[in-house]
Amino acid sequence: MKIRHINIIMHKELSSYTRSAFGTIFIVVFLVTSSWLFFQSFFLMNQSTMRDYFSILPWLFLFLLPAITMRLWAEEKKMGTLELLLTSPLTSGEVVWGKFLASLGFLTIALILSGVIPVILFLIGQPDFGPIVGGYMGAFFLGAAYIAIGLFISGLTDNQIVAFILSVSFILVLLAVGNDLFLNTVPESILPFLKSISLKTHFESIVRGVLDSRDFVYYGLFVLTFLYLNIFTLNHRKWR
Repeated sequence: MKIRHINIIMHKELSSYTRSAFGTIFIVVFLVTSSWLFFQSFFLMNQSTMRDYFSILPWLFLFLLPAITMRLWAEEKKMGTLELLLTSPLTSGEVVWGKFLASLGFLTIALILSGVIPVILFLIGQPDFGPIVGGYMGAFFLGAAYIAIGLFISGLTDNQIVAFILSVSFILVLLAVGNDLFLNTVPESILPFLKSISLKTHFESIVRGVLDSRDFVYYGLFVLTFLYLNIFTLNHRKWR
């Protein structure tokens, strides 16, 4: 893979986000919804902390990020440009990484813009800086996992709506297996396994400020696995 080719795809996709109405709507919905939900409980609790804000993000990302990724491959297929990509000098890996990094970069822009919230907290109180940094790190890695899943599933179907529904369903399962309500209903013998595969468990660990290398290895392997699967399915389509 050539870095230059990945950059070409990444800048093309990222510019399509930043210059489109969809990109603007996404950022506005993300910022308004997350801020509104957070400040509702913030003024009731009267505590200078962002813990509730980060607890919202896995569920907000559940619907917003599949809305980003559902179009990445489905739209290429619909417009007939996927075959051009597959027969171009670009490799499948370069295209996949370019699209993934563009989506992750767009999410990063949204997270940076949400930095207004911690600024407000520091102006009105004395929040603990560590959990805020950990929360944003957790949000970044969680978002990367969501995007990798959505990108892979988008490559399996020609329909954006189907890609959205399948992505939401798959992510929801990986969140649910780490939820206390679900864990209380399963045998104790499989609890460690379910917690180890749950996106929610590793996210909450990072948000608490516990920088355990196992959490970062989990997200790294998770993302690489789904990007590899995406590359494999594209190559299979090219060979066929």
